[in-house]
Amino acid sequence: MESDQPKSLFYKRANFSTRLPLDRVYSPTHYWLLEQNGIWRIGLTKFGTHLLGEIVDYGFDIGRGEAVRVGQVLGWIEGFKAMSDLVSVLDGTFGGSNPELPKHTEAINQDCYGEGWLFEAVSRPDPACMSAQDYVAHLDKTINGLLEKQRPPD
Repeated sequence: MESDQPKSLFYKRANFSTRLPLDRVYSPTHYWLLEQNGIWRIGLTKFGTHLLGEIVDYGFDIGRGEAVRVGQVLGWIEGFKAMSDLVSVLDGTFGGSNPELPKHTEAINQDCYGEGWLFEAVSRPDPACMSAQDYVAHLDKTINGLLEKQRPPD
């Protein structure tokens, strides 16, 4: 019996590992995007949630049907390690936030590529978005930079 789970790419570097679904595109700012019937669903990647820590709260400052542009701040997200803006990774129309998240915020960390999605939009993704394979190269560069900062000076 075949699994209905999307195929994924395993990634491990330093103390971080994840499986990147191959049916999505990824932004340099650690969001994933999945298109279904002309609607894009967007969430944080496992690396994005790793940087924030356990998510404790989030909010959107934009309403359904409003125009969005790449780089536009849509809201905020707070984790135990950090707080960050939620930014648009596409140009188009905001379709609303995940209606299940207010009851299950933990899904952002526990199932970031599934039930933990953040919002939807009808739009065109940022041209900087990339395949899972290209995102792996981006993760390598990002993690190398973080490891370099942790090295003690000679």
